[in-house]
Amino acid sequence: MLYPPESLILAPLSGFTDLAYRRAARACGCRYAFTEMVDAASIVYSPERAKNFLLRGDDEDFLGVQLVGADLQWLKQSAIFLNDFHFDVLDLNLGCPVPKVVKKGAGAALGRNIELAARALGAISSVSRFPVTAKFRILDAVDPAPSVELARRLVAEGATALTVHGRTRGAFYTGAVSFDVIRAIAGSVKVPVIANGGVSSCDTAREMREKSTCSRLMLAQGAMGNPWLFRLISGGEAPTLKEWKQLVISHLTGMIALYGETDAMKMARKILHDYLRGRGFPASARALASQVETMRDAEKLLAQLEITASTAAPARGFRF
Repeated sequence: MLYPPESLILAPLSGFTDLAYRRAARACGCRYAFTEMVDAASIVYSPERAKNFLLRGDDEDFLGVQLVGADLQWLKQSAIFLNDFHFDVLDLNLGCPVPKVVKKGAGAALGRNIELAARALGAISSVSRFPVTAKFRILDAVDPAPSVELARRLVAEGATALTVHGRTRGAFYTGAVSFDVIRAIAGSVKVPVIANGGVSSCDTAREMREKSTCSRLMLAQGAMGNPWLFRLISGGEAPTLKEWKQLVISHLTGMIALYGETDAMKMARKILHDYLRGRGFPASARALASQVETMRDAEKLLAQLEITASTAAPARGFRF
């Protein structure tokens, strides 16, 4: 079985889940992870550039890759190209709600076209040497019928697992998750169904598992800046301040190894913002994180936050 019961999976996050990001999550107990989402067109027209998104570490036990696109021939060519790499699963994105993706007919737009989505999955499945899966958003927040039909068609075309985001494309990443629709999908197919959407704590993970009947969960925004979520849901402890600081430094150091210090630190500003969010640090910390230019800048900021959080203003979400 591709994903055993109780699996926790790191979602493919465009602009985030590179090797350094995945290693931070793996340090907190994540086994199942994906590269960043890869555009089929970029593989067809810029294969050398696309390879930058496909790097796999020697220490990665499981790694999936996700394709996004709407042109069936490009998707098929991309799947053939990916056969030369070492992945454990190839996923088709049918859920990305971002306008620049949707306006091309890809992501959530493709997911709403059941016939074309099924043909796209079939085109990939016919040539891929990896198990093929799909990730899609529900098509209606109340009526499960269209989403169930999509799920069945995808499985008929060769999908070996399905990840279901329990919100429609119009809801983006906020609002209520339709547990009933996910549950109906899970009961309609004989492949593993992974529930996704709104899992940001042990409580929301428990609620998702109970109400959707899916024991397998995909973590996305809830794990951004909080890779310890994998550990917490699995029954582990929150990080200490020291552990938090060490992991952030390790993450940034990994980015420097990938991109060089100048480019890495520009990219690291959004990473730092995520690690700071929700932990009670002063507002000035975000402003300082936006100005880091060197690893030394980042280390100074983290050292100061460690002192502040342990003395003057205790932060949240830590094990003291």
